[in-house]
Amino acid sequence: MSVLLAYAALACVAAGLVIGAVTLVIGGGVRTALQVALDFWLAAGLLRLGGPPGWPPLLVAAAIVAVRRLAASALRRRTLRPDEDC
Repeated sequence: MSVLLAYAALACVAAGLVIGAVTLVIGGGVRTALQVALDFWLAAGLLRLGGPPGWPPLLVAAAIVAVRRLAASALRRRTLRPDEDC
């Protein structure tokens, strides 16, 4: 992987952490903050695919997509409060 792609991927990871935290603090909620952070991390995984071909970068990108989909579906489910009936 070229140095430029490596730094771009690292910048996406850092931006995901920072922007996710800022979104959480501003009041976007946990769901929105996690989705924003995972979008940046997916971008970092896709940037890593621009390097030499191989399985590890592809597996990282696929794992990020899977985690993002699972987190989104888990956060989409309605949670019951202890005082609510089913």
